[in-house]
Amino acid sequence: MIPVRGFEGKRVAVFGLARSGLAAARALLAGGAQAEVWDDGVAARAAAAAEGLNLVDLSSADLGDFAALVLSPGVPLTHPEPHWVVKKAHAAGVEVIGDVELFARTVAAAPEHRRPKICAITGTNGKSTTTALIGHICKGAGRNVQVGGNIGYGVLGLEEMHGGVVYVLELSSYQLDLTSSLKPDAAVLLNITPDHLDRHGGMDGYVTAKKRIFRNQGASDTAIIGVDDCYGQQICTEITAANRRIIRPISAGRAMSRGVYVLQGLLYDAGGESAVEVADLHGARALLGRHNWQNAAAAYAAAMALGVSSQEAAEGLMSFAGLAHRMQEVARKGQISFVNDSKATNADAARQAMSAYSKFYWIAGGRAKAGGIESLRDLFPRIEKAYLIGESADNFAKTLEGAAPYMVSRDLGRAVESAYADASAEGRRAVILLSPACASFDQFPDFEVRGDAFTAIARDLTGLSD
Repeated sequence: MIPVRGFEGKRVAVFGLARSGLAAARALLAGGAQAEVWDDGVAARAAAAAEGLNLVDLSSADLGDFAALVLSPGVPLTHPEPHWVVKKAHAAGVEVIGDVELFARTVAAAPEHRRPKICAITGTNGKSTTTALIGHICKGAGRNVQVGGNIGYGVLGLEEMHGGVVYVLELSSYQLDLTSSLKPDAAVLLNITPDHLDRHGGMDGYVTAKKRIFRNQGASDTAIIGVDDCYGQQICTEITAANRRIIRPISAGRAMSRGVYVLQGLLYDAGGESAVEVADLHGARALLGRHNWQNAAAAYAAAMALGVSSQEAAEGLMSFAGLAHRMQEVARKGQISFVNDSKATNADAARQAMSAYSKFYWIAGGRAKAGGIESLRDLFPRIEKAYLIGESADNFAKTLEGAAPYMVSRDLGRAVESAYADASAEGRRAVILLSPACASFDQFPDFEVRGDAFTAIARDLTGLSD
């Protein structure tokens, strides 16, 4: 745990008692603050009470008596409209911050020799894989690495800071909206495509949130920016014009005069006088596909910025085992493989997995994002057959009509069993791909539970269950 500094003896309200909220409350208490917690959910309040945390109904409390409101990133800050607790805090003149901001202030309060290195990663897609990959590279290079944020442990639940530790943090747009003083030594923006627009009031608000990752960097810090989309290109141009820090553009499809890029699976470092080939990613089994090439380029650039050698970074890329729920082969029988890509919660993320296979049996559906799967139409010819689940099944069926074979399965179990039966009947090599292009919340608590369910069904069908 990282005890929070700067709020000693002060009352701090914590609203939202999921993983990050509970970690924030514990860390505030450990640092000497008086943490008072609340949640709209009865079960969450009961869990906090069982842990001995001080429950205070913030709907009736005077928030003017608090030094800050620590808000869970899952609670609306501005859109579709501010949550009632946010409105109340603003009316009382109380600042609203998140757990990452508590971490940032604690770092700033530490003596210089005790301050850690920080690498922060954001982007619409690929940030979890890239975060895990950077952590893997740094660990392989002998660094003391702590990986968390929007992946694994909440940031304040990580090991207490000291001068020799490197924090590698995945940050969502929601977390960045609640963060104002974080100063990463290396900040990575992978890509930007439309997502969570309801929470940011449109694309401009979403882009603004992502850009916050760079706002406090100085001349000795490194900004690593994916330039394969127009938003990244614009941000790279803006930061380069400001000339405030080291810029490392990254690309997974075109050569550049500077930065790190991948061409036809070969990773090049163009940071010196000429581009140097550093790795052949065809040999990295967990980094298949162009989207993973972008992740590899970003991880390599970040590791270099953190003091890892080029050789150590390249070795780390090749030894990376991959991330659960992201193009993860979870079962195989004969020529049929089951691939869990449950983390693909929007169409753009699903595109990355679908593009990696020439043919596949596709399990898709859930709670759809804006636009559904229309943007994937160019990949429909690769679909052997689609098995549609969840709220979006009927709408997805209309999109696929006449473009690819499909069946409306409704539930995941029926979808996997049907796909396996169809693939087995063909008697040839086949991939059964769960890449839902949807959020999971209509049928599962999160994408991890959905992916675990798929894995269990696949292992049972193939005789691999425990």
